[in-house]
Amino acid sequence: MTSDRFPSPAGADLPGPATPYRMTVTTTLPHAEAVALADEQLAAWLKQEGCEEPPPAPRAPAGSPSSRQTSTEQASPEQTSPGSTPVAERLRLGDRVLLDRDQGPLRGGAAAGRYDRRRLRTPAPHGTRQLTLTVATKTGGPTWVRLEAETHSTGSGVRTPCRVPVPELARTLLPLLDATDGPAVVHPAPRVITAAEVDDLIDELCDPERRLPTVVASVPVNLPLDHWVEDVVRPLCHQLPGLATAYVLDPGARTGFNVALEYHSVYGGAVRTYLPEVDPASRQDGARHPVLARGRIEQDVRRAAGLLAREPRRLAADLPLPPPLAAVPVLRVLPAPSRAAVSPAEDPAAARAELAVLAQEEQQDRAEQQARADELERVRRTLRRERRDNRDGREGHDRPEPREPREPREPHERRDGRDGHVRTGSRALTTRHCTVPTVPGTAGHPAARPSGRPAKPENFTELMARIDEFPLLTFTGDQKNALALDGLRCSGAGWARLAWDGLTALQEYAEAAVRGAAGGDFKQWCEHTPEGCHHFPPRKAVRGESRTVFSHTKWKRERMLPVPECVDVSRRAFMGAHLRIGGGRTAPRLHYLDDCSGSGRIYVGYIGLHLTNTRTN
Repeated sequence: MTSDRFPSPAGADLPGPATPYRMTVTTTLPHAEAVALADEQLAAWLKQEGCEEPPPAPRAPAGSPSSRQTSTEQASPEQTSPGSTPVAERLRLGDRVLLDRDQGPLRGGAAAGRYDRRRLRTPAPHGTRQLTLTVATKTGGPTWVRLEAETHSTGSGVRTPCRVPVPELARTLLPLLDATDGPAVVHPAPRVITAAEVDDLIDELCDPERRLPTVVASVPVNLPLDHWVEDVVRPLCHQLPGLATAYVLDPGARTGFNVALEYHSVYGGAVRTYLPEVDPASRQDGARHPVLARGRIEQDVRRAAGLLAREPRRLAADLPLPPPLAAVPVLRVLPAPSRAAVSPAEDPAAARAELAVLAQEEQQDRAEQQARADELERVRRTLRRERRDNRDGREGHDRPEPREPREPREPHERRDGRDGHVRTGSRALTTRHCTVPTVPGTAGHPAARPSGRPAKPENFTELMARIDEFPLLTFTGDQKNALALDGLRCSGAGWARLAWDGLTALQEYAEAAVRGAAGGDFKQWCEHTPEGCHHFPPRKAVRGESRTVFSHTKWKRERMLPVPECVDVSRRAFMGAHLRIGGGRTAPRLHYLDDCSGSGRIYVGYIGLHLTNTRTN
């Protein structure tokens, strides 16, 4: 475990704007139910603060115009037009308390999905507090919920808190929404992990769909678990709800966790923040995930809580919006009518002309705002790609240069001076890109894998259409099981991309295995992935099913999957080896049979929801 690498804290109060709070989660609730729940909690909070309770928001069918104004702020026909962005309804709920509400289709039309938004502005010392809640659902996808809290100061020299506190609305909404971040449930408070749950936690850390940081706390060996959690961990994680998921390792879980994550361990009362895209097999990757030492925590828990929340807040501000939220148009509120406006009674034509000019100016201003918002999203995505590329390049540069094989049992490896590719086998491939061996039964020679890999599929329909891109893998199962995953609200594109990662790693393993150069089975290949080959998380590669599954007649029959007659005369074989697609023990699986030593191929017999076992039964 590395030393304490959190930056020193800034002052409690600084001139300038406070760091905003941004929460982005998903829920399995339908869109209308999530909006109704959010409105209910917002109304309860306003009532508790002594404000007027807003009237219920009328529900408009998806795709229908939802432009509305209050009785004192009516929009004329000249100010709205068919297909224009909905105008927010503005409600005054007391002295300087404003609530803007709008709803409508996402950019791209009603078929793309819909959104509902609430923006609340309340007075604050030397400024205004603003709370924005957005619920967006893309057709066929999960419901996204985003909560933003910020403070607008009235002057540049005013001293304000360095960060906006976590809104109480976030703490109440998270458990009611059953909020999730990819494979993880986003709890408002830290949760204790036992030894039986370590595998699921590691799956969660390695899952590519995870967007939020995961904070894992350890317990000193000489202190009771309950006291440490209540007196230290809970206050330490007070600023994390909606920004990170937090866990505490009990003594039994600590050992298994640290053995599995050799380069990412945490112990002795320290707390570690695991950023997205954890690579448990990489020593260099371990340096990315900061550790907060026990000594610094006990010195000042409140100060340490601010340090712990700094990285999650930065990540929340830098992350690009998911597509449904990025497709929400900027808020459109009509300006108050000018007192110098021409009275319709005096000159109706002049009044209509003036309103048309105002509408055109408002439309131009809004287009500029939308363009700035889109540009900001493009910058965020570009920065994220650059950071990832720089990290990958740094890790590749830090690895030692490949050398000639040292193992005396394999002295015949030599290189082609023209392209540097390995021509005959050793255990470790030493080229930057793996070479494709001659496929058994064909006349040819090894060819280098192209350096520019095509994009990963976004769904299982695309994955199944492209599965022939893996020459040493043969899919023998029923495509319907895989295609059915596209219809699940919780799947997203993460399952398909992770399955593609697994197929890519299986292909590269098979290329080495048919030459006798793999150095073990696929699990060992994942644990010691050769340089330049595609890494697949070892924890997601399972060698076989449990004895319970193997001895259960029905469950074993489910895993007797199709193979060619050259593999088994019955045209069926037990495929216990599988890949975990997504987090958790009940997520989809990819079952395969490694026959590289026989027919020289790997047979994928099943891609779909988890087959029956003790957890799914």
